[in-house]
Amino acid sequence: MTESTEVRRRRLRFRAWHRGLREADLMVGGFADQYLEGFTVEQLDRFENLLHENDPDIFDWVFDRLPPPPEHDHDVLALLKTYRYRSPSSDHA
Repeated sequence: MTESTEVRRRRLRFRAWHRGLREADLMVGGFADQYLEGFTVEQLDRFENLLHENDPDIFDWVFDRLPPPPEHDHDVLALLKTYRYRSPSSDHA
């Protein structure tokens, strides 16, 4: 049985919000909230593969402390690099 794209998006969103580090939850989870709905199946594949990586590695790639390995040097990581988390309370400022 194949997982539907909608179920997959919900599963990936859950995983993005439950990374283990609060900072990673905010960055990766907020990113997922903003972009997952518009991702193609191929982009969902790349995002899912990125979620298999350790938070410190993702932070190093996002903040350009280290170059990403070739398998993660793609459009989804580039988009994550441009993402800036805004708390819901900051919308009222």
